[in-house]
Amino acid sequence: MKKLDIAIIRLLQFFVFVIFTFAVLIYFSAMVLLPLSLVALLINICSIFGLNSLISALIAIPIVSYIVIAAYKIPLLGKIVLDTGVDLISTGKMRVEAFNTIEDSVKK
Repeated sequence: MKKLDIAIIRLLQFFVFVIFTFAVLIYFSAMVLLPLSLVALLINICSIFGLNSLISALIAIPIVSYIVIAAYKIPLLGKIVLDTGVDLISTGKMRVEAFNTIEDSVKK
């Protein structure tokens, strides 16, 4: 019965690891994809006014670049965003390691 309990604990540990890995990947991917999404949105808005995609892109890219640079110049904003991601990683690591204590108690 102990082997079955350990197998269930390991399976749940793997699921928690996968969920937190997915969350971290989503978090950092969102930071990269937000400006790209904003460019696409501005291109679509410019197309409402009858501009073609090339001209819309030439307008949207500098606007988004200005917004990104303005956000970059905000003091401690980048540090807070990075610390949030690191906290997510450390929380996931703690949760995965918590299963090891459960496994040790089951083995005894």
